Amino acid sequence: MVYPGRAMATFRLALIQLQVSSVKSDNLNRACSLVRKAAAQGAKIVSLPECFNSPYGTSYFPEYAEKIPGESTNKLSLLAKECSIYLIGGSIPEEDSGKLYNTCAVFGPNGALLVKHRKLHLFDIDVPGKITFQESKTLSPGDTFSTFETPYCKVGLGICYDIRFAELAQVYAQRGCQLLVYPGAFNLTTGPAHWELLQRGRAVDNQLYVATASPARDDKASYVAWGHSTVVSPWGEVLATAGPEETIVYSDIDLKKVTEIRQQIPILSQKRSDLYAVEAKKP
Repeated sequence: MVYPGRAMATFRLALIQLQVSSVKSDNLNRACSLVRKAAAQGAKIVSLPECFNSPYGTSYFPEYAEKIPGESTNKLSLLAKECSIYLIGGSIPEEDSGKLYNTCAVFGPNGALLVKHRKLHLFDIDVPGKITFQESKTLSPGDTFSTFETPYCKVGLGICYDIRFAELAQVYAQRGCQLLVYPGAFNLTTGPAHWELLQRGRAVDNQLYVATASPARDDKASYVAWGHSTVVSPWGEVLATAGPEETIVYSDIDLKKVTEIRQQIPILSQKRSDLYAVEAKKP
């Protein structure tokens, strides 16, 4: 659905920084409880973190993977309808036709599935002495852009490592997004170095809001998430952020700021398309 001349310029965004355990049912129940709490505080768009129903790791993905629709996403659909919110379902390991994906399902206030984002850029890194990880050992990449409409603004989706690719955010900005949401689980090496920097970079480059939803930190986990779920303004200001613990981050988003900043510093209309371009190769 398209909302011409969106009249609703402000809304509350909530990010659920969930403590994820190895018990899927506990993760689902606690996630639902925190989403209800956020909705009761007036949040209209709520995001769960990456891999919210499963520990993060290549050995866990096959064990915890589900079809979509399936157990976890059916719960999210009912929850979005119950709370009358837009619910960004963090991500879950998805199984489809023998392949596994890291997938974010988004549900509208009527419980309908609005979009399904499969992580485009797989997290394959090697920082000697610090961290080595290969999502591609078990996961396949998605191949579609993912946006959805709300009465407030158009929203673009990425998952974790997707935030490192500036071109994706630029395509979303070209397509009219004013908020980008990245459920993500950076680690204790990349988190302190790049987590906030990348969010502020994407926000300033494209003059839009950027939000990230991380799992809470579990120092005993095989993969230790950085936490620090964050909301950044189009001016590059950190509007709200968490520490490492389980919590809900709230931010009141004012879309008039997007318009004001783009008028004050009109870089989007000043790009030299005669010299360079970022081009989407798919719809």
